[in-house]
Amino acid sequence: MKKFLVLYTMPIAGLEAWMQKPEEERKGMEEKMRADWVTWMRAHASALKETGGAGKTKRVTATGIEDVKNNIMLYSMIEAPSHEEASQLFVGHPHLGIPEASIDIMPVNELPGMTG
Repeated sequence: MKKFLVLYTMPIAGLEAWMQKPEEERKGMEEKMRADWVTWMRAHASALKETGGAGKTKRVTATGIEDVKNNIMLYSMIEAPSHEEASQLFVGHPHLGIPEASIDIMPVNELPGMTG
């Protein structure tokens, strides 16, 4: 099995618009999405190795450290036989119910001498 990094993304403007929705409307939609996620995760448990939310971002450059925003909401580490099969797991994923959301799936390439 090969390892893949999965990034669940949404444009910052979309998230800001989501937060402007009335709380009761948003709450109901979030509860449904959470339930759909749990169902999806149970159905794909054998491929999922880790999933977590992405918090506030600190960007480190040659000139220092700064607080920034990016489009990454969550991540997963999965295993699948191929990149295509890994991608197929996410067709119809509940995250895609968010307007403008997307999911990026990338192979994890082992770099000799670069792991701890």
